[in-house]
Formats: sequence, structure tokens, C-alpha cells
Amino acid sequence: MSSLEELIQPLKQIVFEAGDAILKVYNSPSPIKVDSKTDDSPVTQADYAAHHIIERGLNALHLEYPVLSEEGGLPSFDERSNWQRYWLVDPLDGTKEFINRNDEFTVNIALIDSGKAILGMVYVPVTGTLYYGIEGFGSFKEVANETTKLNVKPISFDHDIKIVGSRRHGAEALEKLLEKITPQFKSAELVSMGSSLKICALAEGSADWYPRLALTSEWDTAAAHAVLSAAGGQIVDDELKPLKYNTKESLLNPYFHAFGDSNFDWKSLIKSSVEIR
Repeated sequence: MSSLEELIQPLKQIVFEAGDAILKVYNSPSPIKVDSKTDDSPVTQADYAAHHIIERGLNALHLEYPVLSEEGGLPSFDERSNWQRYWLVDPLDGTKEFINRNDEFTVNIALIDSGKAILGMVYVPVTGTLYYGIEGFGSFKEVANETTKLNVKPISFDHDIKIVGSRRHGAEALEKLLEKITPQFKSAELVSMGSSLKICALAEGSADWYPRLALTSEWDTAAAHAVLSAAGGQIVDDELKPLKYNTKESLLNPYFHAFGDSNFDWKSLIKSSVEIR
């Protein structure tokens, strides 16, 4: 394949097949069987089914890029540090949302190049909504064969801003931060959402800011990060530097801030409100 754009169609087929496998479990009348991984996070039959489909599909592309999946084995950093390009996969992002059957879970595939997410695909099985973005090409949302180009929404202090956050993690720290920042805007609304949909909301302009003041893993953010970046947004870490991938032993992300409008001076706003570590 001569360009990243040529990957769109085969990747669509992979995420659609993984989504179908997830829905087969989700829509079953039987209770969802939940196991615990070594870090006590939940995992289900649907996570593993999607993982196997995605891994097989990516390997069939014959690009010889390694596949790093949440449900696969974790190579040592000595091995990973030699990777320039690799696939970073979360077969079922939002397993707790899946277990609670609230529909807010996604299939995530990202292509990482030298620590940067350059391609991402986020699929929402329940609604059939697909987000994808490619560096230098753009970001798009596809629903029922109708495709819309995505662009972040411009904001200023005179705007009403929408903030998205996790239902389950970092609520107390987020509340303290918002107490300092939101009064500077015309008005502010906080909406709780699951999975990588929070970052996709920024990319499509339905939200403006996602402060993440709790831990995530790199596969949780990479695909949506690529979608957001190609739509004009950005994600910075807790030192307000661009969020990078595969640069350290741990695959845990630092706390981060995802922004829609990159022209707005978010960094000065946040720096004035929190102590940067």
C-alpha cells in the first residue's frame, strides 16, 4: 500500500467485523461473563473475540508492523523501543460501559509512527458510527454511508464551552480544576461520557475540552488522538507537552488535556490554574 489513505477501506472491514463480534455478546440474552485481569480490570469474551479478529486482520495487510493490543502479550520496552511504526489497539474500549450495557464503548485501532498517532479509527458498534483520521489527510465521521469531514470548534472566553469527562475516574480533581477555570467563560457545561468518545466529541466540535486527571493506558487514547489531531485539535500531557506513545517502560499515560480549538491559549489558562508537575 503506497499511502495511509489506502488503509481506510481494509481497516473499516476489520473494525466492522470486530464490532459485529462484540455485539453478538452484547445482544445475547445471557448475562455477560466478566473475568479480571492481573491489574483487576475487567475483561470479557467480547474483548478477546475482537482482539483476535483485529490482530488477524492487521497481519493480513502484510505491512510487517508489530501489533500491540490491550488483550495481547506485552513486549518488553527493549523490544518496543526499536519500533518506528506499529499498530496500537484497544479491541473494546470501555469494557465497563459494555458490561453495564450503556452503549458507550468503541473499537480502537491506531498507527503510531515515532511516538505519534498518525492514523486512527474509532468504531461505535451500537450506533454504527465510525470516526477516522489521518495526518495530513483529515478527519471524518461516517454514519449509514454518509461521510462528514470533521473540524474542531473555535472558541473564546465569550463562548459557552462544553467539557467532557469520565464517569468513573478523577472526579474530585476535575471538580477543583473546573471551579478555577469555568468562571472565566460565558458559561460551561460538563458532560460525562465513556470510552474514547470523549476525544471524538472534540474532533467533531460537539465538545471543547477533555481534562483527564486520572490514569489511562496508551491504547485508550491513541486512535481518537489521531482523529482529533487531524481535525485540528491536540492532546498535551501534565507538563503541557504533546502526548507521545511508546517512549517509556510503562504504557500508562500521564494525566492529560485534550483540546478542540488549538488556536485558543489553553496552556496559559491551565498553567495559571494548576501547579504543573
